[in-house]
Amino acid sequence: MKTDIIKIGKSKGIKLSKSILKKYNIGDEVELILEKEHIIIRPIEEPRKNWGEAYKEMHKEGDDKLLMDAVFEDEEFEGWN
Repeated sequence: MKTDIIKIGKSKGIKLSKSILKKYNIGDEVELILEKEHIIIRPIEEPRKNWGEAYKEMHKEGDDKLLMDAVFEDEEFEGWN
């Protein structure tokens, strides 16, 4: 894809269309990766985004139960401190 470099104040930049921003999930910030002859623009990922809502839904559905018993239930921890 070819795009023009535009003046933004005393700097220059590129404009990204709304469809590109939506398709690549680009919000208010991006990560720039500078390689030998390339500039990669990557959206900032939020790995735990929406986990709170997901946990609430899991609890509502009863899906927030432990999958295995406590591992150290019968262990002696005396002398470990």
